[in-house]
Amino acid sequence: KCCSSTHLCKMLAKFICPAAIVVCSSLFLPLSAAFHAVATHKPIIRTHLMSSWDDFSYDDDDELLDSGVDADFKAADENDDPVAKAMAGQALEAPEVYWDGEPIDVPVGSQLELSEENVQGVLAACRQEIGTMFGYQAENRGVGITGGVDYVDLDGPTVVVHLKGRFWHQRPTVLTRVGAYLMGRIPEIVDVVVEDEYELTDEANDAAILD
Repeated sequence: KCCSSTHLCKMLAKFICPAAIVVCSSLFLPLSAAFHAVATHKPIIRTHLMSSWDDFSYDDDDELLDSGVDADFKAADENDDPVAKAMAGQALEAPEVYWDGEPIDVPVGSQLELSEENVQGVLAACRQEIGTMFGYQAENRGVGITGGVDYVDLDGPTVVVHLKGRFWHQRPTVLTRVGAYLMGRIPEIVDVVVEDEYELTDEANDAAILD
């Protein structure tokens, strides 16, 4: 009987102990991790599933309508391919340019003479070089950019320009970029200003309509 009892105990131990270990592990390991976190001042990191915003897009058609853009215009999304943007932009006319001369495309650091013809020519090249700021390209008009820049006057060494249409960039930023482009090629220019300070305001941009 003693041998039988001993054999029975061994058999029970063989099957019960692993199960007990599993149960104990499931109960005490989380507690052990918690105590370890407290002792080491480390937070317990939990993984949370988050929603994906990959397909989120912003539709600003209402804002475009409020700003005076044609009611038939349907803006493309800025993430659309260039062809889709250009197709949408064909519904809007490009800003009119009141000079028919050739662009004067010279590198920054050039020493062009200060004259109305040179300013007009360099400004024409500027419209192309930093074209993403303006609405001269159908692709840009496709997302609602209709802004343009015109030469107004040459007041001594100061160039006066006019900003029109709707820009995505802030208008002072547009003026700064245009000024840097002109002065970097015609060093006699000391400043580039707008005809009316109102042109640099957000109100002017919001109220812009196609000229």
